[in-house]
Amino acid sequence: FGLPILEKIAHGHGLQVLILVPTRELCEQVNREMNKFSKYKKMNIIPVYGGVSINPQIDNLRNADIVVGTPGRIIDHIQRRTIQLNKVNILVLDEADKMFEMGFIDHVKRIISNLKTNRQTLLFSATISSQVYHIVKDYMRNPELIKLKSYVDEGSLVQHYYDAPSRDKFSLLVHLLKTESPGLTIIFCATRRMVDILSRNLYKLRIRSEKLHGGMSQNRRKRAIDMFHNKKVDILIASDVAARGLDIKNVSHIINYDIPKTSNEYIHRIGRTARAGNRGKVISLLSEKDYDNFRKVLKDKALTVAKLELPEFTKIPLFKPEPRSFDRKNFHKRDFDRKRFPKRRFRQY
Repeated sequence: FGLPILEKIAHGHGLQVLILVPTRELCEQVNREMNKFSKYKKMNIIPVYGGVSINPQIDNLRNADIVVGTPGRIIDHIQRRTIQLNKVNILVLDEADKMFEMGFIDHVKRIISNLKTNRQTLLFSATISSQVYHIVKDYMRNPELIKLKSYVDEGSLVQHYYDAPSRDKFSLLVHLLKTESPGLTIIFCATRRMVDILSRNLYKLRIRSEKLHGGMSQNRRKRAIDMFHNKKVDILIASDVAARGLDIKNVSHIINYDIPKTSNEYIHRIGRTARAGNRGKVISLLSEKDYDNFRKVLKDKALTVAKLELPEFTKIPLFKPEPRSFDRKNFHKRDFDRKRFPKRRFRQY
């Protein structure tokens, strides 16, 4: 949508385009690419998302031609009356199914209610859920459906899986990282906690990696993606926040440390590799708790995942710290030790 939008608008006529995306990372990416496209055409393109100070955004919005934003922060600006939407001619809903899956459906409806009705609306979605259909039906005028064939190029993408006991899964992961000689590798986990655990354990083994999940600050998330983009680290350990929308070039391996719950989630994960004609490899690590999810993934008959025999590997213990507990009843502020417990940690309880 980027190039056609730039052809249709002119600089200095107020905010004319609003692009809504589900995540901060996708917001940064779309903003970066739009700025590349507008290199020879003056245009003020402003990213607007949460997790960072709102004040610079307020200043930048005064002269914005295009805003790329996440729904929550756009609502903040609407409430503060720091964004003017009355001149918006084009609305883009990117990764709409993910946006609604994350609970932004009411935010999107509220944002649309602040726009004029005679606008052009573009909606991009990997799947057409009931919520997506509702937006199409109620908020788009004479929409045209353009559907692209979804497929996995078997010639470019190899998919394997290992079946190993839970206690050996981490050892197998380390073995693969050392013997596969992968290029850029994304390791997907089901939870933020498992991302943190793998990151900490690989660090102890002097295997450099960066982690990415929704519980991190925006600056740390941006740093992780930038380091991975720039090949300063070869391994990114991520929750599914990284599986949708992000265009990370030259990823050679995807490792599913935890198996996703559906074939759609699996396809979105493996879509990070074997892009633009390059080859890629997907390795899924199964243990007892993954069998049910893996059966659901394999219901998609377009997927061909071959089983491999377990190699011999050194057993390495996986250290899992106990979750921190907090006793509100017996907590006294006078006992609070700021040297042991930083202020920001105190605030999160």
